[in-house]
Amino acid sequence: MKPELASWARAMLRIGLIVAIASAAVLAISGPGNRFGWWNYREAFSLMGVAAWSGAVGAVLCVPPAIMAAHAGARRALALAVVGVVAGALTLSLPWLFRQRAHGVPPIHDISTDTEHPPRFVAIVPLRKDAPNTLEYAGVELARAQKQGYPDIAPLTLAVDPAAAFEQCLRAARAQGWDIVAAVPEELRIEATDTTPFFGFKDDVVVRITPAGGGSLVDVRSVSRVGRSDLGKNAERIRAFLRALGKPS
Repeated sequence: MKPELASWARAMLRIGLIVAIASAAVLAISGPGNRFGWWNYREAFSLMGVAAWSGAVGAVLCVPPAIMAAHAGARRALALAVVGVVAGALTLSLPWLFRQRAHGVPPIHDISTDTEHPPRFVAIVPLRKDAPNTLEYAGVELARAQKQGYPDIAPLTLAVDPAAAFEQCLRAARAQGWDIVAAVPEELRIEATDTTPFFGFKDDVVVRITPAGGGSLVDVRSVSRVGRSDLGKNAERIRAFLRALGKPS
């Protein structure tokens, strides 16, 4: 005779599985919804929160049926219960990881290798006219927060002349997948926009090259258009760019 669960366990499994999978689906579309303009980023974060808690509920509901199925030898029911527990747990854990990361970095969104004289945006200014975050540098307080949170962010010196450094920076920027907005060799300035994959957040970057002895000094500034905190993304972007730039051709 085929092993079966009690009716209440089957009902609990059915409800838990539906809740867990639906929560995972809500989490999966929360970020892309902001990217495609279906809702704004605040609503996306709210959806993530709802998905996390409902995913936890779905996972919990699937645990008793999983235990009963294991004891009864009901393999199909056990497999479904495990799917529900895993889907619900993952749906809870991803927003939790976002939250932990937010608590682990300073609540800032403007990162520069030069905090005393940060590189200035020119071509990108009109593109940010409706952005909640401005391009005005917040000064000493921001610089202090950055140095405490990201002490490694610093300019890079290249052992090539500024013209060669400009071309090297432009190649590195393109290799990062940035959308180049302006490349002005006469001013040794590159401006670009980088779009995050999940939420579709647009962060703007400016690269400034200045002569330094027999070589060139490269400064980079990356600024988010929305959000008080960038979850460390701008610092991560600058590090990746400078690493790519520092690799031998």
